[in-house]
Amino acid sequence: MSEITGKVDFKVGDDTYQTWYKIVGDLASGAHPLIVLHGGPGISHEYMTPIAEIHNKCNIPVIFYDQIGIGKSSFEGVAEKPKEFWTVDLFMDELENLVAHLGVQNGFALVGHSWGAMLGAHYASHRHPVGLKHLILTSGAPSMALWEKSTGQLLSALPADVREKIEKHEKEGTTDSPEYQEMMGIFYEKHVCKTPWPKVMEMSFGAMMQNPTVYHTMVGPSEFTITGTLKSWSCLDQIHTITTPTLLTNGVMDEAQDVCVSPFFHKIPHVKWAQFSQRHLPFLEEEDQARYFQVVADFLTYP
Repeated sequence: MSEITGKVDFKVGDDTYQTWYKIVGDLASGAHPLIVLHGGPGISHEYMTPIAEIHNKCNIPVIFYDQIGIGKSSFEGVAEKPKEFWTVDLFMDELENLVAHLGVQNGFALVGHSWGAMLGAHYASHRHPVGLKHLILTSGAPSMALWEKSTGQLLSALPADVREKIEKHEKEGTTDSPEYQEMMGIFYEKHVCKTPWPKVMEMSFGAMMQNPTVYHTMVGPSEFTITGTLKSWSCLDQIHTITTPTLLTNGVMDEAQDVCVSPFFHKIPHVKWAQFSQRHLPFLEEEDQARYFQVVADFLTYP
């Protein structure tokens, strides 16, 4: 398959940043491309690259990109930015800038995972882009309060010693300790991704560990303790205005439990919900991968 990479300038006030992107397939083919919104915020795109399989299945171009502050996009100088810089509007502006640069504003689809699903839902419900033809929300939530409720329930279900150590380190601000990382590994194994992690997963989380500015500023120390700029974020009161055909997905053992996903299902007018058997990353799980790609491909090509 053909691949093209590039960077587009993204102006924010008096500053200019660069958004890195990769196109798998040919934008001149006439098919509406699928733009991939990675998670985090601040976890680079590599772990989502298996979604290029959608191009193989139905010849739809797939566009990956790193949001500013992580990966191959601009991150120098962003650590010095005040927390008020890091907003949902910033990332919606970046997405719109990329769409315009690539000339696909008249027809495109979005697939967002985790934070990417939150961004996609906010974008669709607040800016109502006329060119958005399909919306795929994988393991996200329409509010951070619902995300905290979901992860809090899962934390409570962990063995008492694991839960107590996680809570202790988060309270004391020692989340960089080996013990905390070991306990979080137990949670990740159960609800995020089984070990050993695929190489692309290690690449994305490695990038976040090297440059945690965006994640720590917008989320906080962990999935359970939201202290960042997304603490009060919600698009729950707007999602009923999404007119784009929408596909929801989550996993039975996902950290995005049904409490996160179900409001999308009940409020978005044209919506389908597909649930998978495993964790937070159906496109990386052997048990779910083939079905996930087929469900997405069928959704994107349904007449």
